Amino acid sequence: IDFKGVNMVINYDLPTSAVEYIHRIGRTGRAGHRGKAVTFFTEDDKPLLRSIANVIQRAGCPVPDYIKDFPRLQSKQKKKFIKKPLTRESIRTTPECFLKKAKRKTKATKENSKDKKKVKEDKNGSKLQT
Repeated sequence: IDFKGVNMVINYDLPTSAVEYIHRIGRTGRAGHRGKAVTFFTEDDKPLLRSIANVIQRAGCPVPDYIKDFPRLQSKQKKKFIKKPLTRESIRTTPECFLKKAKRKTKATKENSKDKKKVKEDKNGSKLQT
């Protein structure tokens, strides 16, 4: 799929290889346009960072010195990461206030449906079920 006009790509999980990184960010800056890529990483991702940093540096972009100093990943470790990427806790992209509002709305809907099912008395005292 070719998306036109992508200005920025955000990676919430670090790609397992430099090739995958290039593929992900390749949607930005097409046809001479400028683009940005932001990638979040954790302590567990450190072994994967150096190869990606090398790609970034070869492209002429700045790379922080502390990333350049990370140890190189051995080929066995690379294969392990590619076969079985790091498992992460799922992240929620919906703000907490929206989740609470939806929960209140669901609760109110359930209460309303219970009220409708209750037995009601009419003016003569006979019971009606609605």
